[in-house]
Amino acid sequence: MIERPAAALKELVENAIDAGATRLVVALRAGGTDRIDVTDNGCGMTPEELDMAVQRHCTSKLQDERLVQIRTLGFRGEALPSIGASARLSITSRTAESDTAWCIRVDGGVITPPHPSSGPVGTRIVVTDLFFATPARRKFLKSPRVENSHAESVMRRLALSAPHCAMRVTLDDKVLFDLPEQSPIARTATVLETTPDTLIPLDEQRGHIRLSGFACGPAKTKATGSGQFIMVNHRPVTDPMLRTAIRVAYRPVIERGRFPVMALHLKVPLERLDVNVHPAKTELRFADEAEVRALVIGGLGRALGHGSSGGGGIHASFGSRPSRPSISYPSRPDVPVELPSFNEFRAEPAASLPLSVPKAAPFAPDRSGFAEQEAGFAPAARAPQPVPEHLDASFPLGASVAQVFDTYIIAVAPDGDLVLVDQHAAHERLTHERLREQYASGTLRSQALLLPEVVDLSRRDAEALLARSEDLSRLGIDLESFGAGSVLLRSVPALLGTKDVQGLLRDVADELANDPDLDAGNTDSFSNRLDAILARMACHGSIRAGRRLKPEEMDALLREMERTPRANTCSHGRPTWLKLTRSEIERLFGRIK
Repeated sequence: MIERPAAALKELVENAIDAGATRLVVALRAGGTDRIDVTDNGCGMTPEELDMAVQRHCTSKLQDERLVQIRTLGFRGEALPSIGASARLSITSRTAESDTAWCIRVDGGVITPPHPSSGPVGTRIVVTDLFFATPARRKFLKSPRVENSHAESVMRRLALSAPHCAMRVTLDDKVLFDLPEQSPIARTATVLETTPDTLIPLDEQRGHIRLSGFACGPAKTKATGSGQFIMVNHRPVTDPMLRTAIRVAYRPVIERGRFPVMALHLKVPLERLDVNVHPAKTELRFADEAEVRALVIGGLGRALGHGSSGGGGIHASFGSRPSRPSISYPSRPDVPVELPSFNEFRAEPAASLPLSVPKAAPFAPDRSGFAEQEAGFAPAARAPQPVPEHLDASFPLGASVAQVFDTYIIAVAPDGDLVLVDQHAAHERLTHERLREQYASGTLRSQALLLPEVVDLSRRDAEALLARSEDLSRLGIDLESFGAGSVLLRSVPALLGTKDVQGLLRDVADELANDPDLDAGNTDSFSNRLDAILARMACHGSIRAGRRLKPEEMDALLREMERTPRANTCSHGRPTWLKLTRSEIERLFGRIK
C-alpha cells in the first residue's frame, strides 16, 4: 500500500481533507524519504482515537459494513499502521474541546502510548526514515528528484480535488505552491498553469451521472498525460477507461502523440461505483462503463465542437516562445452568422463585405501582381486593405487587411489585436467538417469523372481499397479492380472537386493499409477510422498554401471559421489561427519588458 513516499503523502493528506481541514501545510525532504511533515487545522483526535488510529483495520469513516456508501477518501484503516510499521511516525493532535494536544509515536511497528503535548487544534503528522524497517524496499527507491516529482503530482491532484482548502507545499525548503482557498476555476487555472479565460467549462448530465470541470483547448497539449486530472466523487483517480475516453474525444482536434490538459469531475451515485479495487484507490469500477464513457466523450466533444466565434484566440507568446500556443474561449456571441460556404463564395466589391455575400461559383486565383514579380519585384504581402473604423464585435476574427507569402491572412480583431490565419489549415478544417456533416446526414454527393482514371498502387494498397470499396462508395469514392495493383476510379466526392484525384486515392489507401485493426469484415472498425479518412480527403479539397486570395475571399474564410465546429485547429491538430496582442507586439519592439 505504501510503495513510495508519494503514496504515504497521499494517504496523510487525504486523511486531513477527510478531517475537514481548510488549511494544509506540507513539507518534504529528499523526496519524502527522509521526512514528510503534514499539518492541518481539521477536527483533530482524542487520545483514545489516536490509539485506535495506528491499529490495523480501525477506522471511524465507514457509514456501513458493506463498503458501498463510501463518502470519504480514506476508509480502510490501513495507511497509518502501514506507515508506522516501516518508518518512524509521530502524530500530534488536538480537538476543539480539549485543553491540550496529545502525541503518539510508532517506530517500526512499536507503539508508544499517547502523552500530553503542545499544539493547536488540528493534527500534525511527521514521518521520518521511511522504510528504515524494510531496507529492501528503501533500496529500490528512486533519486530524491524523481520522488519529489511523484509527490508533486500527488499534491496537484489533491489540490484540484479540494479547492476549498488552502495548501502550502515545500520540497526541500523550496515552495512548490502556496494556494489560498479558491474557486474551482481559479484553483484549476493555477494547477494547470494557465489563466481562467483559457479554460472551457463543462457541465453535462447523463442519467444520474454528472460531468463537470474545465478543459483546455486543443492548442494546449503535453507530450505526456501528466496534465490530465480526473476526480470521481472528489477522489483523484488515474482510471485507464476514463483516459481512453478523453483520448477518443480529443482525437479529431489534436496532433497524434500529444495529450490534452484538463481537470474533470465526475459525480456518480455511490451504489454505482466500486472504489475498493486497488490498495491505492486510484482505479475504479463503474456499474455501467459504457454510460460513463459516452458522457465523457460526448461532453468533451460538445465543448470542443464550436467555431472560432466561441474562442477569443490562440494567443501567440513570442516572449516565452512556448512549444504550443494557448487558446481561450470567452462566451459565444448570440448573433447568428448567415453566410454561404467558402467554396460557393464569389468576389464582390469590398464595400459589401463582410456582412452579406451572394452565392455563386468558386473563385479563381487572382493573378494581379504577377507583372511586378516578372519585373523583379516579389512582394511578400498583398497590398493592404483599409481597416474598417468600427469592427463588428460578433466577428472575433475581425476584418482581413492583407495576405502574407500567399499563405497567411492578416486580420485585425474587434479588440485591436492582430490575427494571423493559415489559409490551408483553416480551409482543411472547414472541408473536413462539411464532409463529416454530409456523411452523417446521408447527403454526401459524388461527382463522376468525365474519364475514369486508372491509379497504379502497390498490391497491398490496392487490396486495402478494394476490400472497403462498399464503404468508400458511401464517401463518394467509386472504384473497381483494374488488374494487379491497379484500380479504376470512377467518381470522387463532389465537395472536393476533380483535382489531384490520384493523390487523394493514394492517401486514402495509405490510411486504410496502415491500420492493422481495420478488418474488411468489421464495419465498426471502418467507422472508428472514418474521421482520419475524412481528414485525409479534406486535405485534398482545401485551398493550398501559395494561393493568392482576394480581400473578399479572405473575409469569407474568416466568417466560415467563426461558425464551423472545431475551427481553431486543422484536421491534424495544428492551430489554424494565432492572435498577437498589443502587449506582445510592444514586447517584440522593446517598448515593454
